[in-house]
Amino acid sequence: MPDVTASSGLLSSVKVHVEDSGGSGRPVVLIHGWPLSGESWSEQVGPLSAAGYRVVAYDRRGFGRSDKPSKGYDYDTLADDLDSVLKELELTDVTLVGFSMGGGEVARYVARHGEDRVHSVVFAAAVPPYLLKTDDNPDGPLTEEAANEMTEGLKADRTTFFDGFTKDFFSANGELKVTEEQRQDAIALSHQSDQTAALGCMEAFGTTDFRDDLTKVTVPTLVIHGDSDGTVPFEGSGRRTHEAIAGSELVVVDDAPHGFNVSHSAEFNRALLAFLER
Repeated sequence: MPDVTASSGLLSSVKVHVEDSGGSGRPVVLIHGWPLSGESWSEQVGPLSAAGYRVVAYDRRGFGRSDKPSKGYDYDTLADDLDSVLKELELTDVTLVGFSMGGGEVARYVARHGEDRVHSVVFAAAVPPYLLKTDDNPDGPLTEEAANEMTEGLKADRTTFFDGFTKDFFSANGELKVTEEQRQDAIALSHQSDQTAALGCMEAFGTTDFRDDLTKVTVPTLVIHGDSDGTVPFEGSGRRTHEAIAGSELVVVDDAPHGFNVSHSAEFNRALLAFLER
């Protein structure tokens, strides 16, 4: 697929790699988690396409096959990139599905660009409303010490960091819930990330406050989360997002880790397709 040219403010334009199934079905835009790429949606693309939806998955700037500029890893810029994808592909009546870090793009996109193009939204194991534990956000699940440890680990040794990160990503209650091949695939995608992008986005998803953004969401909303997510814990994220968005639907997947769109793909896809049919 041709790349989309994304631009934001005074920053230089970047090429964002897009995979678009095409067709006349209602568009579903998949926004991947950190530090992966659009390829991490492999378990969803086929079932969504088979159900008649136009499936669009793109690689965030700095990741996968997209350009890797030296800046632009804040959520305002990333939301503007999403807006560029929607505009260039002339997508309307869209369902935005944000996994993990991608849920931040969904929230910031709505707050920054409105809901004119949006039919509904999905927050899947997503980082909103605000990960960092602070004095005015005591329920934030990420302590400053843990955030610093992640940053230093990534700076010190990417290979060791991604190996440990993917184990946590796909594990629930100490048990790996995917095959080793699937975990290695995720490691390979992680290594496609640019180091500046990986560090910049790590800071963004760890420290950005989306609480006000969520108040702007009025379209139908699905919050779906694994109950054993050790990376973005449900109680501090998914539950609070559900409570913040009036009328949102909540699906909690039993014994599911963070990467549950792979480990529990059947349950994930069933809930997503049911929501899309409404």
